[in-house]
Parts: sequence; structure tokens; C-alpha cells
Amino acid sequence: MTIRVLIADDHDLVRHGFHMILDAQPDMTVVGEAADGEAALAAARRLGPDVVLADIRMPRLDGLGLLKRLNEASVPAKVIVVTTFDDDDYVRAALDAGAAGFILKRSGPTLLIEAVRAAVAGDTLISPSLTVRLLTGLAGPKPLLEDGPTLSERERQVVELLAAGKSNPEIAAALFISPGTVKTHIANAQRKTGTRNRVAIAAWAWKTGLATP
Repeated sequence: MTIRVLIADDHDLVRHGFHMILDAQPDMTVVGEAADGEAALAAARRLGPDVVLADIRMPRLDGLGLLKRLNEASVPAKVIVVTTFDDDDYVRAALDAGAAGFILKRSGPTLLIEAVRAAVAGDTLISPSLTVRLLTGLAGPKPLLEDGPTLSERERQVVELLAAGKSNPEIAAALFISPGTVKTHIANAQRKTGTRNRVAIAAWAWKTGLATP
């Protein structure tokens, strides 16, 4: 499978750099570029990319606006927000809107490539410098699980480990189950909580008190 990527950024050098990095991968191809959010929205509808890399700040329509418009238009592309701004409010807004990842431009090409592959696999990736700070900052003042969806004991265990930053293989090893079973539990938990992806369910766990510092 070749992953089809659309790059949306108002800086020519950034688009060119990302284009070179991603096109050099054997399983990726850049199908289009856009210099503003409205152009990116039109290109996504026309080209049907698997992944959209969206800068947080763009003319006409910013990255968060683009993400929301794509969701409203039922465009199935996964959106990874890419930015120079190390700002928790941006991250939270992106995750609440259903972003499939949030990475800083200074994170380097390896993380960019991993984020694209993770998004297509149904996983999510956040720049490591943001992850712990972000999730602990989402912790609610008191547990809210009594009023929320009912997860099985195993689903709660899986989600708690996920919210702690563990990968599927790490969760599987900790609970003595297979990675495939972990994916099933995560999918069930996402369905019950109405969350769109791995990061969103981690955020839900912190907000509801299932995950704790």
C-alpha cells in the first residue's frame, strides 16, 4: 500500500522539505501541496489523500479549521497537525477536533515519517516533548467515570496503560495478552467513549480520572 499525503503549509521551504522527505519513502507519495487552508480543503476533496499534514497557522483557514471542515465534509483523510508552536492549547484543541497526531516541525524527519505511518495504521503520535506535559495537564479534578460509559475491567486496564504512553506491544506484555487483543480492547473503548483515535481516548482517560499522574 502506498500512503498518499497532502501537505498544507504556507511556507514554500517547509512544503518542499516535507515533500522530499516523504517522497523518499518507499511506501509514501505526496499527491499535492497547498499554501492555505481553503486550498487544502479543496485539494483533499479532489485528491482523496490518506493523510493531510496541516500547519496550525495558515491564511484563509488555519489547521484546526481545516481539520473541522474535513470532518464535516466526511473526508476520511487522517489529519496530522504540524507546527512550530509548542502550545498546549493548540494540542488540546487539535485532539478534541480529532487530529491523528500533533508534531513539532523541529522534531525531525524520523518523527514525521513515523507519524504518517501511525496515522494510517489507526494510531497516533505526539511529539515526545509535549506528551507527558499535555496529558497530565488534562487530569480532571475528580474522577468522572461513574457518570460516563461503562468499560470492562480489561478495557480500563488497557486504556490506563495507553494514557500512560505505552505502545500496543508494551500494553500486551504488561497484561499478558496479544497486541491484536489490545487493539480490539482499544477499539471497543473508543466506540463506548465516542473518541476518534488513540490520543483522544488517552485525553478522555485523563479528563475522567481513569489516568492519574
